[in-house]
Amino acid sequence: MGAQIAGPAPLRNTALLGLGVHRPERVVTNHEICQQIDSSDEWIQSRSGIKERRFAEDTGETVLDMAISAGRKALEAAGITGDRLGAVIVATSTYPYQTPQSAALVADTLGTGGAAALDISAGCAGFCYALGVASDLVRAGTEDYALVIGVERMSDTTEPTDRSVRFIFGDGAGAVVVGPSDEVGIGPTVWGSDGSQADAIRQEPDWVNFANNPDQKRPWIIMEGTAVFRWAAFEMGKIARQIADKAGVELAALDAFVPHQANLRINDVIVRQLDLPETVAVADDIIETGNTSAASIPLAMEKMLRTGQVQPGGLALLLAFGAGLSYAGQVVKMPPLAQ
Repeated sequence: MGAQIAGPAPLRNTALLGLGVHRPERVVTNHEICQQIDSSDEWIQSRSGIKERRFAEDTGETVLDMAISAGRKALEAAGITGDRLGAVIVATSTYPYQTPQSAALVADTLGTGGAAALDISAGCAGFCYALGVASDLVRAGTEDYALVIGVERMSDTTEPTDRSVRFIFGDGAGAVVVGPSDEVGIGPTVWGSDGSQADAIRQEPDWVNFANNPDQKRPWIIMEGTAVFRWAAFEMGKIARQIADKAGVELAALDAFVPHQANLRINDVIVRQLDLPETVAVADDIIETGNTSAASIPLAMEKMLRTGQVQPGGLALLLAFGAGLSYAGQVVKMPPLAQ
C-alpha cells in the first residue's frame, strides 16, 4: 500500500474580522446626470430611490487604487498585517485588464508575501460569492486569513447618454477580512444563477468584435430594466428565506438586512415579502451611492455601522443579485470598522 494523503484539518468557525471601504470623492447628483440624459431628479428618485452617486477620478482612483485602499482599511480594522493573509479574492466586473488578475497586484501591494490571488466575476453578486469562497477556505483550514474585496468603476461601463442605465450606477470599493473564530460569524452560503435570463444584463458588443470593427459603438452595459425588476423583486424574497433557514436564524432575530443596492423599490418589495419587523434595520446606501455592483454590499454595511443603524456583532442577512442572472447571500455577524 502506497503513501497516505494527509486528511483535512478539523472544520473551524469563521467570522468577518474587519471592514474597510473606499468612496470616491466626486459626488455626482441627479441634476448633473440629467445634463446628458433625458430625465429628471424627480423621475430618477421615484423609480430608483437614488439622489446621488460617486464617480471615480481619472487618476488615483483606478479599480486597483480603490481595492487597495479598501483592503488596507479592512486590515487595520481587523488588527492584522498583510503578511498574515493567505488569500486575496477580488470581486469585480470592471477591472480593465484580462491579465494579470487584479488580486495578484492587490496582494503584492498589501505586502502579503505571495498570497493566493484570484478575481471573481459574478456581477452584482460577486462580493457574496467571494465571501462564500473565502469563508470555506478558512473553515477548511486551507488558509487562516483571507481578504475579500468588491470593487467597481461602473462609470466606465455605462454609456453617458443612455437613459436606461447611466443614472443607476456608481463607483467604489469595500473589503472584509475573513478569519477563524470561536463562534460562527459567517453562515452557509446560498447561491445560484439563471442563465436563461442572461440577456437581461449584458455587454454589447464584445471586445473582440469591437476590435475587429472599431467604427461601431464601443462595448457598454445594457440592461432590460423590467425583466431585472421582475426577477429580483419576486424571486429574491424566496432566496432570503433560504439563507435564513440554512443559517438556522429566524428573520425576526436579525438586526439588519443588507440587500444589494440595485433599486430602492426592489428592496421595498423584498422587505414586504419577508414581513420584517421594524426592529430589523434595512440598508439604504443606494440613495447616496447608487448601484456599485460587486462593491454594493460592503459599502452598504459600512454605512449602517458608521451611522449606528447596527453595531459590530449584530446579526445581518446579506443578499446580492444581478448579472448572470446570479445571486448569493449569507447570514453574518457585522464586523468592526476601521477608525
